[in-house]
Amino acid sequence: MTVKSLEKFFRFEELGTNWRTETLAGVTTFLTMAYIIFVNPSILQAAGMPVMATTAATCISAAFGSLLMGLYARYPIALAPGMGLNAYFAYTVVVGMGVPWETALGAVFISGVAFIVLTFSGIRQLILAALPPELYAAVAAGIGLFIALIGFRNSGIIAPDPQTTVTLGNLKDPNTLLAVFGLLLIGVLMAWRVRAAMLIGILVTTAAGWVFGLVQWQPQWLRWSEATATMGRLDIPGILRVGFLEIIFVFLFVDLFDNIGTLVGVAKKGGLIDSQNRIPRVEKILFTDATATVVSSLTGTSTVVSYIESAAGIVAGGRSGFTAVVVGMLFLAALFVAPVVGAIPAAATAPALIIVGSLMVSTVGEIQWSDPVVGLSAFLTMVTIPLTFSIANGIAFGFVAYALLRILRGEFRKVGWLVYLLAALFIARFVYLGASG
Repeated sequence: MTVKSLEKFFRFEELGTNWRTETLAGVTTFLTMAYIIFVNPSILQAAGMPVMATTAATCISAAFGSLLMGLYARYPIALAPGMGLNAYFAYTVVVGMGVPWETALGAVFISGVAFIVLTFSGIRQLILAALPPELYAAVAAGIGLFIALIGFRNSGIIAPDPQTTVTLGNLKDPNTLLAVFGLLLIGVLMAWRVRAAMLIGILVTTAAGWVFGLVQWQPQWLRWSEATATMGRLDIPGILRVGFLEIIFVFLFVDLFDNIGTLVGVAKKGGLIDSQNRIPRVEKILFTDATATVVSSLTGTSTVVSYIESAAGIVAGGRSGFTAVVVGMLFLAALFVAPVVGAIPAAATAPALIIVGSLMVSTVGEIQWSDPVVGLSAFLTMVTIPLTFSIANGIAFGFVAYALLRILRGEFRKVGWLVYLLAALFIARFVYLGASG
């Protein structure tokens, strides 16, 4: 294909973008989510899975998902094994329930296949369409607060406290000071309208960390025999002999609504939602996510999801699928140069997350606060996403509030039956969590 035909394929002219902008956006997204290459294996290690193998599986599944998203769905959304689901996989299913990790991978595979079936049957699209458009802005803002909270925590600017839940961190800590420097640097660059502000900020902050000895680099070169130790090891029959319904339901539920929330939030921020509040080619996005989950189980890692850090690339100007292609290619490269990626400290990426969060919260201006049904539902959505550390929980709270308030105000005919069905399922889930917790 020629350069012109590629530009037409990625709709550069229609989206008002170019190769440079899309490449910078892809690199920015990758740098803000590259932590998963090291965090995911460290979590799965608790399940008895070898680090080298899960590192390779993380890179391969993230590369596959992101490349498929860019080339098939043509959206600037990156994918990788999801935080939260990896912890549920390791600590709840394997450690807590005593399920072998091979069997847990079988559950991930079944959930991925179920997603493909739900996508082709149109059920996932119906669920996405059932999300009240009035809550779109609230989901985006809530994810913004969520991203910012992660950034503040990773930077050390805020810290856990047994009395007040959170408190101000140690601002004398060198890593926290480095993060504050990065936050100020990116802020100044953005104030001067520098398009590559976040990428420059991450790289300069990393360089400063090197200068002051705050960046640790421990090379671990790839050995293929160790890297493939978890590939194809999933045990599908085994999951049928344990409490598979509960395990698979959690994988399905959290992945479904985390992805819907991420999709709505990123699409809203990137101006990718049409005038009818629809996301074009949404079935391709959902198929990509489902297929990537199946591949993740085959390579040997937990469920792959769309990443909220994709918003960093959107803010940097990414609008086409080429942004995701760049992310996928960098994950492939990271498979062989992971030690270099590991040199980027959390103090360098945390400021970018805080900045992205602040930009996403700007959607609160679109919420109809004067309408109590919309305002209260939106508020619950916004605050419970970061406070429960779950996009799915935030959507559930907002969804239930919206449905109940419509009923109690005598406006139950204003929303479709699926809204009420989903609200009932959300309530049942909360009851189940309360009973089991």
